[in-house]
Amino acid sequence: MAKKKAFALRINEEMLKAVEKWAADEFRSTNGQLEWMLNKCLKDANRQPKKKAEN
Repeated sequence: MAKKKAFALRINEEMLKAVEKWAADEFRSTNGQLEWMLNKCLKDANRQPKKKAEN
């Protein structure tokens, strides 16, 4: 499993409320929803990180 790194995110209050609602509708945490959104955007833009070979 990939290592996760914490960081601070500044976000517009209305945008955060919209993400929180979307997360609740999808039965995800807000953090999980943001990760899902970022992964989808990376995939759609063909910019996913390269996977390291596991030994």
